[in-house]
Amino acid sequence: MQTYLYEGRNKLGERMKGRIESTTPQAVARWMLDSEISPVRIRPMPKPVESPPWLAEITGENKVPILELQMLTRQLANMVRAGMPLLLAIEGIQKTTGHKALAKALTAVRNDLDRGLELSAAFSRHPHIFDDFYVNMVRVGEQSGRLDDCFQALYRQIEFDRDIRKKVKSAVRYPSFVLGAVAIGLAVLMLFVIPVFASTYKSLKAELPPVTQVLIAISNFSREYWWVLVAGGGGGVALLRRGLATERGRYRWDKLKTKLPVVGSIISKSSVARFCRNFAMASRNGVPLVAALELAARVVGNAFYERRILQMRRGVERGEGFTRVATGAGIFSSMELQMISVGEATGDVEEMLEQIAQIHTEDVNYEVSKLSESVEPILLGVMGLLVGMLLLGVFSPLWNLGQAALHPAGH
Repeated sequence: MQTYLYEGRNKLGERMKGRIESTTPQAVARWMLDSEISPVRIRPMPKPVESPPWLAEITGENKVPILELQMLTRQLANMVRAGMPLLLAIEGIQKTTGHKALAKALTAVRNDLDRGLELSAAFSRHPHIFDDFYVNMVRVGEQSGRLDDCFQALYRQIEFDRDIRKKVKSAVRYPSFVLGAVAIGLAVLMLFVIPVFASTYKSLKAELPPVTQVLIAISNFSREYWWVLVAGGGGGVALLRRGLATERGRYRWDKLKTKLPVVGSIISKSSVARFCRNFAMASRNGVPLVAALELAARVVGNAFYERRILQMRRGVERGEGFTRVATGAGIFSSMELQMISVGEATGDVEEMLEQIAQIHTEDVNYEVSKLSESVEPILLGVMGLLVGMLLLGVFSPLWNLGQAALHPAGH
């Protein structure tokens, strides 16, 4: 199928134009005549110029926002529940979406469905949009005949992730703005203000306290060797990214994040909630226990918790009970372990994990809403310390000079 741009006039002489998919220009002309439009011009729609892969990666052109993925999932759930064939559902969404990267991916998915591939296999060819969990949940829905339920569960999971991200961004916006302003202020002081005071003190031959000497030394170094600071910062970022690209580096970083003050608790609880919710959803849709643990580990979003969950999977493979492997993982509290034990005894572990996920979700929502209040005292303390050091370093020599002028030696 080719997309054609057409122009024509209706019976009233009004100009009509648009685009339509068809096999040939003659078929477009027949459609126009049947629609009482006199053809004026029909031409193939030119293909858009694609950016190089490296440029598309930098600009984010190939990335699909989480909101677009959420809406796609909701539409698919509704269409499948209504009994619409998958091919028509994908085609309808592809024609109406306004996101180029998503429309391009859905076009490829539709072509794969035309060739006989299953929907999960077609989605798996676009990992930058559909992650492993999404693909595997769709595959489970296909095998169990409950594809609409799987899409609905995926929609709720994406909504949960999006809500948490939005709240975290909102909470850290003010501290980030303040820290940025402080950094800019310090740079101005070091590069422009302190050198003026340094030249003044030098001309007066004043004896400088240690704090002032340190500030002047930092200012001089920043002015003369700014390129070293820029290169060092860039090299540090490059080394950090290289370290995080390794499995060991990512594990250490993710483990460190769980121990950070204020935000560490949020990261830990959101990771556990994500695991519990995803595992329960996969298990309820017919995924075997070992496969469900591996599936949930892949999408938990934290390498530290991923390794602990995979440790649970190995224990289950050895024949150990779920409560025992959960205890050995060390990611659940004693109360949560009791809930899991009750669930295992009653044969409804999924329900207990859903309850644990709900508890952690409520805790995360509360802690995120209070995040700015928790960070503000720390932020004010850091700002007070920096401002105090600057005032002490800049104005202490002036105070000493004033005291020396009022009380000359020998008087």
